[in-house]
Amino acid sequence: MDRIATLKPTAVNAILAQVRLLQASGKKITSLMRGEPDFPTPPHIVEACTKALGNGRTRYPDNRGEKALLEAVAAKLQRDNGLTYDPGTEIIATSGATFGIYAALAAILEDGDEVLLQDPVYDAYHSPIKLLGGVPVPVHSQIVAGRFSLTAEALEAAWTPRAKVLILNTPWNPVGSVLTRDELTAVAEFCERRNLWLVGDEIYEAITYDGAKHLSAPAAAPQIRDRYIHVNSLSKTYSMPGWRVGYCAGPAALIQRMFMVLAQSSRGPATFIQDAAAVALAGPQDCVSEMRAEYTRRRAKVLAALQGIPNVGAIAPEGGFFAMADIRALNQPSNEVRKRLLEEHGLVVIHGSAYGPGGEGTLRVSFASGGQILDQGLSLLRQGLA
Repeated sequence: MDRIATLKPTAVNAILAQVRLLQASGKKITSLMRGEPDFPTPPHIVEACTKALGNGRTRYPDNRGEKALLEAVAAKLQRDNGLTYDPGTEIIATSGATFGIYAALAAILEDGDEVLLQDPVYDAYHSPIKLLGGVPVPVHSQIVAGRFSLTAEALEAAWTPRAKVLILNTPWNPVGSVLTRDELTAVAEFCERRNLWLVGDEIYEAITYDGAKHLSAPAAAPQIRDRYIHVNSLSKTYSMPGWRVGYCAGPAALIQRMFMVLAQSSRGPATFIQDAAAVALAGPQDCVSEMRAEYTRRRAKVLAALQGIPNVGAIAPEGGFFAMADIRALNQPSNEVRKRLLEEHGLVVIHGSAYGPGGEGTLRVSFASGGQILDQGLSLLRQGLA
């Protein structure tokens, strides 16, 4: 099988190609699409990087991760997540969460193995699964009481004997649900019952609202620890998307297999990047609280903008920086609505169906950017949907 031929551009990249064509023709475009924080990286992190460069930290890194970063990750997991991992054997540094997910899947999958995925969910999960010979299998979700939910019944309905992994994203991109302790316990029990690995993508953990609290699955259900791979990065929490630094934690034997994948490919982030990441994790966290407060203000602005539009509602996110506009009552394909907003109003959003059939009838609206971009975008959104 030609695995490369099965790969497709992500929804973001496919839409960006359309946007560039319109921009080349002279059309003005406003984007509420991307999940890239617009805050500058906090100064103390930048200073740590500069200091490391000045100290000559430009040699090859330890492929497993520099000692200071691994110890900072271990301390962070204990402090924020209530989890204990050995920095020497149960943690590795990665070039972002994307590579962490790839390394975890590469360490687990064999040809034909199935990987269960929330539906709808971040579409970039599909390519590494296919590239490694796996088969993505959607787990259908439902909108219940104004939020997308994942149930044990849906997991069981999706399961087959070929299933080997469940990828779990909470806070959940694109829909914004933060899985509760009960939901996480149900997921953990399902994985135990069906002998599955659980790969947890937790990159939006620091961005939650209205009392919602992020929990890592092993904190909710300790019995899952030996089959759980914690995947995270500093991109969202510390506004460091271009730094490409993340980490994974899990049982030592699997982390060793992931290390073998990493050592033969990316070899990990640069040493000066790892030094700055260690300072980010171990240093003052006021910057994280300040960014979360600003996201909270932006979220309120988006939800207010979606009020009062005929046949349109809003699914208020509990976490992350995306809100889902509920356009099911328009009875039009979400991609058609998305195209009209782009072509007629110059507004870029993503259609919910890009993330799976469960997203049909919604549009993902990003508030990762604020200020004039958000104000202008919301004005265009109201005009277009009305």
